[in-house]
Amino acid sequence: MTLARLILNFVRRHAAAYGLAGVMLAGIALLTVWLPRQIGHLVDALVSHQLAGPALWRELGWLLAAGVAIYFLRVGWRMRLYAAAYRMGVELRAQLYGRLADQGPRFFQTRRTGDLMALATNDVDAVEMACGEALLAGFDGTLTLVLVVGTMAVGVDWRLAAVALLPFPFMAWAFWWISRAVHERSRQALDAFGGLNDHVQETISGVRTLRALGLEARSSARFAELASHAAETGFQAQRWEARYEPAVGMALACASAFSLGLGGWLVWHEELSIGQLTSFGLYLTQLIWPMFAAGWVLSLWERGKAAWVRLSKVLDEPLAIDDDGSISPVQAGEIAIEQLRFAYPGAPAPALDALNLRITTGSTLGLVGPTGSGKSTLIKLLLRQWMPQAGSLRWGGVTLADYTLDALRAGIAWVPQEPILFSASVAENIALSRPEATREAIEAAAKLAAVHDDIVRLPQGYDTPVGERGVTLSGGQRQRVAIARALLADAPLLLLDDALSAVDTETEHRILQHLREQRRGRTVIVVSHRLSALADADQIAVLKQGRLTELGSHEQLLARGVDASWYAHQWRVQQLETSFEHDD
Repeated sequence: MTLARLILNFVRRHAAAYGLAGVMLAGIALLTVWLPRQIGHLVDALVSHQLAGPALWRELGWLLAAGVAIYFLRVGWRMRLYAAAYRMGVELRAQLYGRLADQGPRFFQTRRTGDLMALATNDVDAVEMACGEALLAGFDGTLTLVLVVGTMAVGVDWRLAAVALLPFPFMAWAFWWISRAVHERSRQALDAFGGLNDHVQETISGVRTLRALGLEARSSARFAELASHAAETGFQAQRWEARYEPAVGMALACASAFSLGLGGWLVWHEELSIGQLTSFGLYLTQLIWPMFAAGWVLSLWERGKAAWVRLSKVLDEPLAIDDDGSISPVQAGEIAIEQLRFAYPGAPAPALDALNLRITTGSTLGLVGPTGSGKSTLIKLLLRQWMPQAGSLRWGGVTLADYTLDALRAGIAWVPQEPILFSASVAENIALSRPEATREAIEAAAKLAAVHDDIVRLPQGYDTPVGERGVTLSGGQRQRVAIARALLADAPLLLLDDALSAVDTETEHRILQHLREQRRGRTVIVVSHRLSALADADQIAVLKQGRLTELGSHEQLLARGVDASWYAHQWRVQQLETSFEHDD
């Protein structure tokens, strides 16, 4: 969709607001054109001594009334116009946010967060200005130009009007040349601001790492470089925009010189009155606004076009996961995985290959294996963050793709390796999955996650703000708050993707014990590198290079021996490490 079609569709949906603003602008244009003509009549009447006393004051009163009317009409159209244009910004930001929320991981692997944030600020603002200021300024300038030129030709003298218009084709050519450069420089300025925004976002998110590695000076130098580049590209765009004004000034100066020269000659030969020449001069000054409006509109339009090109690429990006399912809610039951195969784009080998696994309802499955064996990939496929290339994934006898995404994700409580907390209180972060939850339910979930005691020791207890990404909490506290949030959701499937890595062994066992006691038919899949956390799981699946190599209970896998079982060998290693730690 082009920017013109986007704005046209918006104007159609808000025809009343734009129509009323257009009527007000038409009234302004008519009054503006009437004023010079009326002043010309007054000059001729005064020169011929035909107007004096009360009649003169009455005519001056009409001029004053016209000026007051123009003032209120200008206030009115701006209020109507900007109210509509702001709605365009709101709609675009909501559309952009919704699109980003629906996209999968593959999209965000190729996009920079700071640049996406810039789209929602500078780029939307540019489109909003094109929809509001540029649209109505173009209408106002065009209408004023037509009325002024028409009145100059018909109401004053067509010869003067023709001479005055001679420089305008050259001005139009200059505008075309400048607008091409403005479009390219505007695109570069928006890209540069996106790069600057991305660097700031990364720097703030990783400020602890930068300080730990002593990279503050390097980061500051990079910021200065990006800021200088953004300023320079913005300055170049402004330089090209500034060239509109000299083009207008030169055109109007030539038009004034030509028309005044011819006008003086016509007055000398008594083919034109002084009042008519005065009116024509005033009309020439009124052409200043349409000409400047043309430059202003072209500048805003090119900025809007450059911004819309960037925005439309994101808005038109196909969703990584199609939401074509129709079944809701989830039919909780056995999870059946058959001949599952998945490879990441560009990867030389599949992350999962010919995987077969059945997880009975209400059981706990432990997923273990070497780094890169496909454990987290299986979790992502269950969440439908990615789609398998072959095989099937069924839950409750229904293929996952047949569920709506909302239903599927409402049926799964997931705690990732890197838990995300938001800039809100601890209680609000836990209640994210159930905003209507009572404080008692929130505290009960926190106790199950073994984080209640830590929370009550915070300065404001459950009302303590955690800061952006939970920066005020330790890694273990963040993980346990995220687990409490998942438990509060009470979803039929709980996924813990190495979600206990930052807590000590005792706390880990306490959390898992609470899960077993309070499971109430919930299916639990736990990914962990610490095998002691999975000793009580109903089944333990060992993955290596994307394939299922072992499956059984803790005792069954140990019984295979360290020579035949990766699990038994790893268990022996971890037990030895634990004994050494205790000896120390």
